[in-house]
Amino acid sequence: MRLICLDTETTGLDPNNGDRIVEVACVDITGRRITDEPSHQYQQYVNPEREIPDEVRDKVTGITNEMLADKPLFSEIADAFIEFVQGAELVIHNAEFDVAFLDMELKKAGKKPLREYCPQITDTLVMARKIFPGMRNDLDALCSRYEIDKSARTLHGALIDSELLAEVYLAMTRTQGTLIGDRFDELADSVPPLPRPEQLIAATCPADEMAEHEKFIAMIDKKCKTGSVWTRVHTPPAPADEQKA
Repeated sequence: MRLICLDTETTGLDPNNGDRIVEVACVDITGRRITDEPSHQYQQYVNPEREIPDEVRDKVTGITNEMLADKPLFSEIADAFIEFVQGAELVIHNAEFDVAFLDMELKKAGKKPLREYCPQITDTLVMARKIFPGMRNDLDALCSRYEIDKSARTLHGALIDSELLAEVYLAMTRTQGTLIGDRFDELADSVPPLPRPEQLIAATCPADEMAEHEKFIAMIDKKCKTGSVWTRVHTPPAPADEQKA
């Protein structure tokens, strides 16, 4: 399944009170890599058919009414937007906000709700609150926490925010599995078997160092639901009769 990071910019906070989308952007993540190739990005400014409040223009997006005067209506870009995201898993920060606006715009365009096209939507704000409970978890804070360069972000913009979100998502989902590949379980069958013990040169380890090593692995096993990669690789499979029990 394709993975797409999505963001919108709007005229305000409430789609039920006349606020509209002014920009929508998407960035594709392919093989845990972000690319700036045009075919892997979607960005479109939208004429909201209403004035942009001064506070939003000056303090949030920098987008002016003049900039959007000749831009298409959302109904005119709805098909192209749907074609880009169709069937993908969407990654959105504070997804409830963006989905509400997109559902409103799609409805006005005579289209189905967003989840009809993209059933799987991942909210990175929910993820962040689980990882960093009680802390600030907006996009700026997460970029700082993960040491992601946000210097190009002077104001909110859907495309740059989608790109930053993609980097944040990769950082949040980076696990110890990346040490030997992101798809350890899928590739396990193709990994050559380890040599027989008698073919290896035995090495000795001081007891105190081995104790520290085992303590460290036990700590990882405790924190990781599936156990550490080290344990999974080095634990021999159970005998066939035990597996059936």
